[in-house]
Amino acid sequence: MGRPLTLPEMNHDSYSDSYIRGILNTVKTIAMVGASVNEIRPSYFAFKYLLERGFHMIPVNPGHAGRDLLGQRIYARLTDIPERVDMVDIFRTAQYALGIVQEALALKPPPQVIWMQLGIRNDEAAALAEANGLTVVMNRCPKIEYGRLSSEIAWMGVNTRTISSKKAATTGGIQRLSLQRASAPGGATLAAERAQREDGGS
Repeated sequence: MGRPLTLPEMNHDSYSDSYIRGILNTVKTIAMVGASVNEIRPSYFAFKYLLERGFHMIPVNPGHAGRDLLGQRIYARLTDIPERVDMVDIFRTAQYALGIVQEALALKPPPQVIWMQLGIRNDEAAALAEANGLTVVMNRCPKIEYGRLSSEIAWMGVNTRTISSKKAATTGGIQRLSLQRASAPGGATLAAERAQREDGGS
């Protein structure tokens, strides 16, 4: 008998553009744990941005349960959500990530992806999620990654390292760039690299 096959350990210090693009092109329903109703909070901006890009966004915040955020009902916890969730976006500090992953695993069916926001890394939580077959992203923002991979942030003069000769599609009278764009090598964002350095990474 041969040895059982084992998957290589995921490198959470660096994600390929194809890995991130594959997630953002696949998930449809995102539960954001820690979504804020405060319009000046980063979680509010990220929630609004992803909602406007066509994702079905579900806010999770026990302090505002029962209220609405941009027309979406707020739930106290993941297990209160009455529909399937494809991705859990963690907008809480790293110390809460393990408990959130444990709650996510109790969902039937569980989500496909656990995504920890920029500046958030919890390797124990990531290992638990991956041991249960979930895809994990840490220390990245889906808003930033979507903007970079679609080249939307290039409109503000940011070098996204993505190139395309295709004209952006217009939906609802607004130009929206898709994620189906070629990427040059080294597609990490400066913000992500800075946060990684500040978090003790290389």
